[in-house]
Amino acid sequence: MSPAGPAWPRLRVLQTLWALLVVLLAPWRLWAIKNTQECTWQVVLNNFETVGKKDASDRFVDQEPLYTVDKVFSQLVDAPIDPDEVRGLVSGKRERSWTCTPLGSGHLPTLSLQTYLGFPYYLKINYSCKGELFNLIPRYFVNVPSRPLWYTVDQAPVFILGGIPEEKAILLTDTNFKDFFLVELSIDSCWVGSFYCPQTSFTATIYDAIATESTLFIRQNQLIYYFTGTYTTLHESNRGSGRWVRVLANECIKKLCPVHFHSNGSEYVMALTTGKHEGYVHFGTITVVNCSITWAVFIAGDYNLLLLVEIEDPSTRKYFQVVSYDLVSDYLVVLYTIPEFIPDARGLEFLMVLGTESYTNFPMVPKGMSYNPYNNLLFIWGNFLLQSYNSKNFIYLADFPKELSIKYLVNSFYGDTAIVTETEEIWYLLEGSYQVYKLFPSKGWEVHVSLQVMQQSSLYAPNETMVTLFYEDHRLYQLVYLIDNQQGRLVKRLVPVEQLLMYQQISNDYLLERQGSHLTLSFTNFCPFTVMRLRDLPNPQIYTRQERYRAQPPRVLEPGGFHSDNSLAVYQGLVYYLLWLHSKYDKPYADPVHDPTWRWWKNKKQDQDYYFYLASNWRSAGSVHVDMASYEKIYDLKAENELPERIFLDKGTSYRFSVFLTAREPEPLHGPSFQLQSKVGLAVVLADPECIEAVVKEKVLVNRNSVLFWVTLSDKRFCFDQGISGHHLMKTSMLLKVVGSSGHCFQNTNQGPRMQGNLMVPVLIGCPPGKRLAFDITYTLEYNRLQNKHYFDCVHVDPEMPCFLFRDIFYPFFLIQDLVTGDSGSFQGSYVLKVVGGGPTLDTIKEYSEEDIYRFNSPLDKTGSLIWTTRNTTTTEDSAFNILSHNSLGIEWLCMENSPCHDTIPHSIFASEFFFKVLVSNRGVDKSTYCDYQLTFQLRIHGLPLSARRAFLILMVSASLFVGLVILYVISCLLSPYVVKVCNVLCWKINNIIAWESYIYSVASDTGAFSNTSGIKSGESSGGISRVVSKVAGENRTDTKETLRKKPIS
Repeated sequence: MSPAGPAWPRLRVLQTLWALLVVLLAPWRLWAIKNTQECTWQVVLNNFETVGKKDASDRFVDQEPLYTVDKVFSQLVDAPIDPDEVRGLVSGKRERSWTCTPLGSGHLPTLSLQTYLGFPYYLKINYSCKGELFNLIPRYFVNVPSRPLWYTVDQAPVFILGGIPEEKAILLTDTNFKDFFLVELSIDSCWVGSFYCPQTSFTATIYDAIATESTLFIRQNQLIYYFTGTYTTLHESNRGSGRWVRVLANECIKKLCPVHFHSNGSEYVMALTTGKHEGYVHFGTITVVNCSITWAVFIAGDYNLLLLVEIEDPSTRKYFQVVSYDLVSDYLVVLYTIPEFIPDARGLEFLMVLGTESYTNFPMVPKGMSYNPYNNLLFIWGNFLLQSYNSKNFIYLADFPKELSIKYLVNSFYGDTAIVTETEEIWYLLEGSYQVYKLFPSKGWEVHVSLQVMQQSSLYAPNETMVTLFYEDHRLYQLVYLIDNQQGRLVKRLVPVEQLLMYQQISNDYLLERQGSHLTLSFTNFCPFTVMRLRDLPNPQIYTRQERYRAQPPRVLEPGGFHSDNSLAVYQGLVYYLLWLHSKYDKPYADPVHDPTWRWWKNKKQDQDYYFYLASNWRSAGSVHVDMASYEKIYDLKAENELPERIFLDKGTSYRFSVFLTAREPEPLHGPSFQLQSKVGLAVVLADPECIEAVVKEKVLVNRNSVLFWVTLSDKRFCFDQGISGHHLMKTSMLLKVVGSSGHCFQNTNQGPRMQGNLMVPVLIGCPPGKRLAFDITYTLEYNRLQNKHYFDCVHVDPEMPCFLFRDIFYPFFLIQDLVTGDSGSFQGSYVLKVVGGGPTLDTIKEYSEEDIYRFNSPLDKTGSLIWTTRNTTTTEDSAFNILSHNSLGIEWLCMENSPCHDTIPHSIFASEFFFKVLVSNRGVDKSTYCDYQLTFQLRIHGLPLSARRAFLILMVSASLFVGLVILYVISCLLSPYVVKVCNVLCWKINNIIAWESYIYSVASDTGAFSNTSGIKSGESSGGISRVVSKVAGENRTDTKETLRKKPIS
């Protein structure tokens, strides 16, 4: 089961005393699913009593109100962080909204910070379950047959298990059964039995339950349901029934078959029918073949169905065939006809079934199939066990008794297979060998249980019932219901496979020898070597593709040194911010420093000594010191003398290591070289030798009685097409096997004995996850400035998106960034560049159609629509597009008449701009890698010219205005004297009028003094004054005329 996050396919937090190591598995197995919805996870920082106790687990249902993280970070005014960026990442209610698929995107984040120095504080992201849970009463488990646990490997966030007698309930766990719930399902349980859907009886028991990343499937009677809600609504009584949707309502389903691996982002479940449609298998919405089908296996890599078909011939007895159906070509072919009776092995461990061997009287009864896509190993099981690596030639494993019948197989997909029979026996098979070992019941199991009871282990009881069997981290576990002191409980316990095999080896091969008067017990060790070591292993990250961060907790500046609510809240915010930086790092423009944490400290790195000084004197705000160097991405993880969990191989890449073996018998019989080579042999088995190759070189160390093998695993360069990073990978494997070591060689470790000599490593061929193409803006600016002898940025500068001048030749450069190893180098391959969108502003950018993309970018365009061109003559095979590389001669911008950037009108006095949306892809033109690099980024171009018509119009208008201004100036120069003369006369007249009005006003004021005289005098005086005024006025007019006549004209 895979606990995962919204932006991170797998997330674990491994704790040390003072360090938190966040391990992020690159999304090689996860990618976007279209139908998404919003869901909310609760993030809680609480103080409770059970944290720190062994195997303690708590779930948070009620939120306890605590201070907000914003309040805590606001106190860190002198810390080397930006509070504005951290603020809001964790709110006061501790809620984060992630984009998820239905059923929570298959992501149950389990980020947890366990106790530091015993301090009882705990940080956990999880979901809360509402509703009433069932009690685990004995009748649900006692004497109930075990059942297989079906789920999508490395994808399913939860496990579900049915088989609860007469109850519509399932066991639900998100911790691999470290804890679990018994949940009642709200389903209708309609009964549709009829003559075309035979059903002997009705039962409420859920028989088939399959967990995928995106949903859950169950079968009850002949009905199939899948879950459409989220985890929090899984068993709510008020909404649960509406979340379970019935599918294939018109079909009678007898069995669900799981598909253990996803394919290209899709998950599958197969349904086998009975009744009137007997022999139909429903694969999604596809009905493939009309016959009686017992089992179905889907091979995702080949998009092929393997069907176990039961055929009943009226003239003969019924028999079984393995049929292959190609879902692409709709082609059906019979691969193998299973013998009617079990072969007679005559004491051999295995027998190649060719049809010429003798047979027993026991009929072969096939019940199912199991397929491992990594090594192409197919098992057909029933009261026998057949295996094949090509689905055509089968080997009969005679160690499994024909008197038993297999109920189900459990595959680790790493070379181990457990077998559960109808009588609840457990058998074990190491893939690559032919020996089948009985683990339970056995003498070794009895001894093991006795020792555990003596140690008072709580995992064993006199009365127990196995519920299921499953693998976790390559180790086999049981889910067992125990009854001890009238109390029942479910426990998960490890099956000690290595100890049981060692006991069988010792108990079967020993010798009593008499030495003198007493007997000596000696054991025969069949392991051909005494020492096996893996050496010269390369750093694992480049092959495992795991991204790792180191995030140490902040330093507490208190006398006691214990963490408080404040310090843990700060740590919580810092971890979230680190994860946020990780998710935001995938952007088209490459940062100058290839590390997501660089943006965290880039503006305060120069003040690191100052922050250290404050912390040294206990003066840091909030009594918390955050060290910049404590948060970093790990690029140099060293190997630990173990092969990696998986190996990713790009085109032509290789993985090289050495194996050191010391032979058990040091004294040679026929010369040192011959003895060592004959006793110690190393075999490398490849699942797909046409796609990968292994070269083994041997060096005999005679003086050390040892042999050193150099192993080189390489890709052959032609078994895979280009694909997106981490997607559409081809599954294969390498099996490293020391001859004669299977089931015989063990190594004692601090975690108990471990099997040696048989190592299987999954190999994934294709574009490794964590690789991306980025626009190298730093070197592009530098090189363009050098080639064009200048660089002009836009008037309004954007540091995240620098401008390029239209008339300059544009030389783009790109980087291949490895987010796992930290390597960042210039992209040396070929690529095709296309302008796929654009607009005069960021808000008006629109996507172009395929037809427009062709017209704007193809050198074959004849419509005058090209946006750009290049002097390079290399084109694609159809000559539709130019092929560029880091040695190209650059791009010349055209913006021809019918292109969208033609005649761009500026919105201000500055030159016009245009934003191009550019797609860069190496698909089909770069033969150096399996990676289909696709990069879409925005390019800002300024200084675009106007069209000829608009430029001519502007020229004419400008010229007209200029000529008009010149003519106006000439006219003004010629007429200026006359204008001045007229203006002077006009001014003089205005002055005279003003002076006359002033004189009239003063005379009128002087005559007001004679107003009290007689009327006669008044009249005479008035008449006299009038005559005087008239005379004066007349004289003034005469003087004015004479003045005008005398003044010369200048």
